[in-house]
Amino acid sequence: MRVAVVAIGTELLLGQIVDTNSATIGRALAERGMSSHLQIKVGDNHARIVAALRQALESADAVITCGGLGPTQDDITREAIAEVAARPLLRDEAMATRIEQLFSGRGLRMPENNYRQAMVPDGAAVIVQRKGTAPGLVVPVGEKVIIALPGVPYELEDMLPEVLAELVRRSGEEGVIRSRIVRTWGLGESRLAEMVTPRLEAVEGSNVTLAFLASGIEGIKVRVTVRAGSDFEAASYLDREEGELRAILGDYVFGVDEVSLEKCLAGLLERGGLRLAVAESLTGGMLASRLVGVPGASSWFRGGVVSYANEVKRELLGVGAPSVVSEAAAAEMALGAARVLGAEVGIATTGVAGPESLEGRERGVVCIGVAIGQAVGAREVKLLGDRERVRTYATATAIDLARLTLEGSSRGIALDAPAGV
Repeated sequence: MRVAVVAIGTELLLGQIVDTNSATIGRALAERGMSSHLQIKVGDNHARIVAALRQALESADAVITCGGLGPTQDDITREAIAEVAARPLLRDEAMATRIEQLFSGRGLRMPENNYRQAMVPDGAAVIVQRKGTAPGLVVPVGEKVIIALPGVPYELEDMLPEVLAELVRRSGEEGVIRSRIVRTWGLGESRLAEMVTPRLEAVEGSNVTLAFLASGIEGIKVRVTVRAGSDFEAASYLDREEGELRAILGDYVFGVDEVSLEKCLAGLLERGGLRLAVAESLTGGMLASRLVGVPGASSWFRGGVVSYANEVKRELLGVGAPSVVSEAAAAEMALGAARVLGAEVGIATTGVAGPESLEGRERGVVCIGVAIGQAVGAREVKLLGDRERVRTYATATAIDLARLTLEGSSRGIALDAPAGV
C-alpha cells in the first residue's frame, strides 16, 4: 500500500505553524508496514489543492489529507476532494445532527457555518468525530481512496486507528516497517559512506534500506529500515544489519537509537564502578552540562571545575606546564580535577576557541586530557568553525576520547601507565 500525505493550510507554507501531522501519519503508516512515499504541503487555494491531490493520486494507492475541514470560508478541502472524485457534495443529516449535539452538549449555540462540516461527497463514508466538530471522510476515487482528516493534531490522532484499519483492509496484507539508528562519531559522512558501500550494495533490492543522516554534534547516523511481517522478524533483520555495520565501522559506532555519547560514557563508568570529574577551560561548562543531562548522573559524576583563568588552572588544579594550551596542561588538568573532586576518572579541555589566537596557537587548537587513576594522557586536535562550533565539537570530542580510552581502543588516548580498569 503506497500512501501519500497532503497537508493543507497556508499557515504551513508561511511557517506560522509547523506541520507535525505529516510526521505523525508517516510514523503510524510505518507501524503497519505501509510506505509514506510522498508528502506535500499546499495552501488554502482550491485549484492548487486539486492539483496536489491529483499529483498524489498518480503514484499512490491512497491519499491522506490533513487540514481544511473546519467551518470557515478558507476550509475548502471538501470541495477540492469532491471535484477530484467527481462527486457532488451532499448534506449528511445525521452528521449535521451530531454537530448540533456537540454544541448543545456544551451549552453553546451552533453558528450556522458549522453546517458546512456536514457536507460530504456523495458515496463517501464518514469517520465520526469525538474530539472536535470536523468529521473525517473516506472518499473512493476509482480503485483508490482519499481520506480527509482534520488538521487539529489531537483530533487527527484520535481518528488514525480507523484510517489504518481501512488501509489495511484495502491492501489485504499487514506488516511492519521498523528502523534502527546506528550512531557514530569521528568519521566524515563521505568516508563513512565509502566504508559502508559494500553493505549498501549487498542489501540493494531487498527489504532492507540504509541511509546516512549527518546530525552535527550528534555525529553521523546510519538509519537501517526494514519491512517485515512482524516485529519479531523485523528485529532479527535489524540485529543482523547492526552487526554487519559494527563489523565494518568498529568502535566508530558508540550506540544505537537514543544512546548519545554521554549515555555511552555513563554506561562504561557505571559498569566499572568509576566516578568522573571534569576540568574545563575553553568549553566553559558545556562538558559538565552534557554529562548531567544523563538521568542518574549523580551516581557517577562528581562535578567540574571551570578553570577559565590561568591562575585557577595553576593554583587549584596544579598545572605546572609553561603553556596552558598544550597536551601537558590538559593532562595535569585531568589529574587535578580527579584529585580535587575525589574521582577515579578525570577529563579536561583546554585550547583556543577564538576568534583571536592564544599563546601563538590559532583558533581551533584543542587539547583534551584523560586521567584514570594515576595514569594520564592527552591529545591535541584541530577543530574547524567559529567560536561556538569549536567549543561544541571540543565537548563531544572529549566525551568520545574518554569513551575510547575507557574501552581500551587504539583510537583512545594513550596513558602513561596501565589504567587498571
